Amino acid sequence: MLIASGKFTRQSLAGKVAIVTGAGGGIGFEAARSLIWLGAKVILAEINKANGKDAEERLNREFGDGFSLFVQTDIGDERSVSSLSRNSIKKFGRVDIVINNATLAPLGAVKDVPIDDWDRSYRVNLRGPVLMARAFVTGMIDRGYGVFVYVSSLGQQFMAAYEAVKAAQVHLAGTLDAELTGTGVVAFAIGPGYVPTRTAEESIPRLAALMGKPADELFAIVSEHKISVEAAGAGFAAAVLLAEQYRGQEVSSLQALIDAGIEIGGEEKPSEIGSLTGEQFSAGLEICRRARTTLAEQSVGWKERSIFEQQWLVRSFKNRAGMTVEQWLVVLEQLASCLEAQDAATLTRIHPPLSKLANYYLYLYDMAKGYIKDPVQREEYLAIVLGWVRDVEQLDAILSAKS
Repeated sequence: MLIASGKFTRQSLAGKVAIVTGAGGGIGFEAARSLIWLGAKVILAEINKANGKDAEERLNREFGDGFSLFVQTDIGDERSVSSLSRNSIKKFGRVDIVINNATLAPLGAVKDVPIDDWDRSYRVNLRGPVLMARAFVTGMIDRGYGVFVYVSSLGQQFMAAYEAVKAAQVHLAGTLDAELTGTGVVAFAIGPGYVPTRTAEESIPRLAALMGKPADELFAIVSEHKISVEAAGAGFAAAVLLAEQYRGQEVSSLQALIDAGIEIGGEEKPSEIGSLTGEQFSAGLEICRRARTTLAEQSVGWKERSIFEQQWLVRSFKNRAGMTVEQWLVVLEQLASCLEAQDAATLTRIHPPLSKLANYYLYLYDMAKGYIKDPVQREEYLAIVLGWVRDVEQLDAILSAKS
């Protein structure tokens, strides 16, 4: 199993009880599978009875009886969620982890999607997670431990009836986590990325038609960001163990896998790096350390802002830089270690999208031009930001140098 290749063990979640909604197949099933490997007992909250029973049987065949329990659940119905809570407590005594994986994804232009489809999307993608929080978070607080996971998705055209409601889960994660400060319970959101589930694969031709593109072209675009169903599920499970690190944030399955030390070879195409001179290694090391210090100082400054400003800053950074600030700090630390050791082979493997980090700083530059009123302060700040841009661009140029 992929989850077995990382830094966690089969006892990492021993004694914990998890609920995964929509676990009858796809990412939810693989998340449940990885959680069980990590030692947890898992309740499969699935609306489709046949899929749920099949998932339970498959997991119990693989891991032994008693590790999974199927409870037929309509997460948009309060009585059904209450029944899920009663059954879970009766079987396992408590619930420590909830992953809100169940989803419904209607397609179409905002002006064309029937209001009934909007209502169904709200019922599954927002009302359901709220009902789950009402049913399980109080018990987590009482026990002083819990992980409550929302599942997000990156928005695009013709998917508003799905994406707009899923975006609300990101806001819920930040708000709930702030409310849980000091309780021992953590909330965050995780996005799986593009995962070739049956539902996703069937949606691509329909979405391509709405966009006026050939299906093959859209498949090619999304394939650049594709990870396997197992990888996405393993990322969900790994993120549970890294919850304290992710609290209140929106992260990705890929980030969780990287942070867990799990490699998914063939998923990405790193830039090629040729032979560097000793002078280039030294210059790159100096710039890399400076860039990391700049980013670390900015991250510390964010934490001094209000929760609303923090959420906006975190989302803005991730959307433009391609990764969270925590992931960038890890990558820059890895780069610095490789540059110091003059390890060109490893540099080739981890060369990150530095152009995206530069674009984030250019975004700050444009923002400052319109928001800093004092002309002297504005020019001083713009000069500082341009220095950040130059550092990142120079580091990218060094890493991309060829002999």
